[in-house]
Amino acid sequence: MDCTWPGQDELMLNYHNDEWGVPVHDDRKLFEFMVLDAFQAGLSWKTILHRRENFRQAFDNFEPLKIIPYDETKIQELMQDASIIRNQAKIRATVTNAQAFLRIQAEFGTFDRYIWQFTDGKTILNHPSSNSGIPAKSPESDAMSKDLMKRGFKFVGSTICYAFMQAAGMVNDHFEGCRFK
Repeated sequence: MDCTWPGQDELMLNYHNDEWGVPVHDDRKLFEFMVLDAFQAGLSWKTILHRRENFRQAFDNFEPLKIIPYDETKIQELMQDASIIRNQAKIRATVTNAQAFLRIQAEFGTFDRYIWQFTDGKTILNHPSSNSGIPAKSPESDAMSKDLMKRGFKFVGSTICYAFMQAAGMVNDHFEGCRFK
């Protein structure tokens, strides 16, 4: 049985079929998921996914080096952009997180090397039998959250980190029997 959470929405189905649970090792893509999962807090993934291209345009294709110089003028410009989620705290957190992301890259060589340590470089396979079997967080996401916060990241609670881990393929929660697992 395929996973049921994407419903019949074409973007959600494409995301489920082509991205969710697939290991990502590209630093820019990892930063993209970090930003998008922070914006998802309190919202549905469908809401974020349907605005992903707008986010890419608004946030310079999630290039941390282009985001760190964002000043008050740019932040207020983003606050007027109805094509993204206009949450000032999340917009400001994106700038803060870009700075922390670059510090981690400098320390570890790549963000990929840093972030995958939380799963020992392997994808955790869960294969639940229903949506209720998909956890909201895990010991790994708890550890990731704690360390990211210590390093200056914002909007990286354990639930957000777990969603990031699913997006980055660090966790594979496709249903048992899903043809995309």
